[in-house]
Amino acid sequence: MPQELQIIRASEFIRFSAQGHFDLAASKEALAELAGVCRKRGIAHAMMDLRALHPGPKPVFSPADLAELVGTFREVGFTQQERLAVLYGSDPHHRARLFAFLSTMHGYAVRAFGDFEEALLWLSSGQETEPGHRRTPGEKSVPVRFPKREARRVRRSARSRAKK
Repeated sequence: MPQELQIIRASEFIRFSAQGHFDLAASKEALAELAGVCRKRGIAHAMMDLRALHPGPKPVFSPADLAELVGTFREVGFTQQERLAVLYGSDPHHRARLFAFLSTMHGYAVRAFGDFEEALLWLSSGQETEPGHRRTPGEKSVPVRFPKREARRVRRSARSRAKK
């Protein structure tokens, strides 16, 4: 089945000031605009291509910067049904993977890849969530297990209360 894919290059949303420092506000605005265009077109799969970035000895993005960029998804209405692959050439400071991790913690389908083909395969694969169930960003699945001994105690105490 054919799918549309939007490739977003780093130069399209990462903005720097005249002094060469990362400009978070301008980058957020550019990312929001790109995400809004994808939503208007009905494109549910995008790849953020960061391979042209060459990280220096110090990371460009702080963890707080990345968290703010993740918050941009919520602002533009990014949902669990949409997928974003973050493609990096080099990630010595783990910022691409941290961005994907933070996004996942907020319930978004975002993964970081060092290989184009792997990213493309993930984007074109089936849904991660069960069909018919649409998770909100704050919703989490929490398995609850009782040890066998604890379950017996619970049943015994329920029986003893029922006899009284």
